[in-house]
Amino acid sequence: MTEQIYSLWQRMEQGWALGDGETFASVFAEDVDFVTVRGEELFGRRAVAQGHGQLFAGPYRDTKLTTEISLIRPLTDDVSVVHVTSSIAPAGITTHAQAVVVRRADGWEIAAFHNMIPKGKS
Repeated sequence: MTEQIYSLWQRMEQGWALGDGETFASVFAEDVDFVTVRGEELFGRRAVAQGHGQLFAGPYRDTKLTTEISLIRPLTDDVSVVHVTSSIAPAGITTHAQAVVVRRADGWEIAAFHNMIPKGKS
């Protein structure tokens, strides 16, 4: 389970490195509830892909995402809460996220994601 959950964030990093919103968003459930660092609510994988595609074409072009999982807390055999710190270089941005990951028939995916920039870290 742990390796499969870590692989979600590895794929997210790969999508970011490619500047590809579709690849980045592929780790999220079709019906994901996603809150951005600005508090905007995105509903669904398509919205996450489009939003990040715009970021990769604009202010985050040629940046690198590095993630570090600090907590995986199983709630059931098929649901876990995950805490992640992410860094965006060279932008110098650090974010903290809390995610709910779920096991589906074809593997793990992120069903809910809340991302924020800690005070004093932007």
